[in-house]
Amino acid sequence: MRWANQGVSVDDGALPGLQRIGFVRSVRTPQFEGITFHEVLCKSALNKVPNAAMLPFRYTVNGYRGCSHACRYCFARPTHEYLDLDCGTDFDTQVIVKTNVAEVLRRELHRKSWQRETVALGTNTDPYQRAEGRYALMPGIIAALADSGTPFSILTKGTLLRRDLPLIAEAAERVDVSVAISLAVGDPELHKDVEPGTPSPQARLGLIAAIREAGLDCHVMVAPVLPRLTDSVEHLDDLLGRIAAAGANGVTVFGLHLRGSTRGWFMSWLSRSHPELVAEYRQLYGRGAYLPSDYREMLHDRVTPLVHKHKLAPDRRSFRTAETPAVETPQVVQPTLF
Repeated sequence: MRWANQGVSVDDGALPGLQRIGFVRSVRTPQFEGITFHEVLCKSALNKVPNAAMLPFRYTVNGYRGCSHACRYCFARPTHEYLDLDCGTDFDTQVIVKTNVAEVLRRELHRKSWQRETVALGTNTDPYQRAEGRYALMPGIIAALADSGTPFSILTKGTLLRRDLPLIAEAAERVDVSVAISLAVGDPELHKDVEPGTPSPQARLGLIAAIREAGLDCHVMVAPVLPRLTDSVEHLDDLLGRIAAAGANGVTVFGLHLRGSTRGWFMSWLSRSHPELVAEYRQLYGRGAYLPSDYREMLHDRVTPLVHKHKLAPDRRSFRTAETPAVETPQVVQPTLF
């Protein structure tokens, strides 16, 4: 069924926040029940990361804002508030689509001032969320980067990446390309509850295998680890073993961070699904967004032998995202990164 027949509406002034980013129209379709896509025309595609972020890349591209993956812990939730949308249900169901992002990116990459620095894809919302199956923004983004000689990295939970494996493999022959899959919850029931819109753990393990079969390296973000839910030796050992069996080259492991309004949204879910853990989480995060150092050191000590056991390579910093602590205390061995 064509998008043109699926509940298209023009701007009626009810979404003032979207006016700031070139709102064109809203689209609803039975194929995505409960989700509204707001199509916009962006003025720029490359986002420069502030120097203070201390990340291993300075530029990102995000074709979408909001994410139907609906992960309860997603650090990007507060970004929806800039658009006068809320960080909870709106973030999961009101998805902004930059329909012209590939065209704008191609123009920006051909500026004489562009130094062909690495561009990170998937650092905010997932570039291969379900909407990508309809809007297909990523092929144009990948082609623009490769044609300009710009290296890039991709981080995703979405199995839609399979569609673009030939294009990514071809790009990797011309520029440096890094691919990473996010997979932190191995338990099927917990996965359905905490990451309700994402492909299953088994599907993502299959994606890892497909990436390796395409001749590409594949790193896995085992993050965020959820205290008392996914941090047991048994869960981590089983998950890392399956990741290794799928052919992954290495892993990065770190614990849950709860920043800004994401904290309230996650804690609301926790109180419904695991009320017995609420008091413990309040204690763990009583002093801020990050887990206390003793917990991080415990997690480090727990995961290190498992990473070695399954012969997985250590952390590759090109896959650090905004979820990763921006600054580590120099005197402390980085306990949540592998």
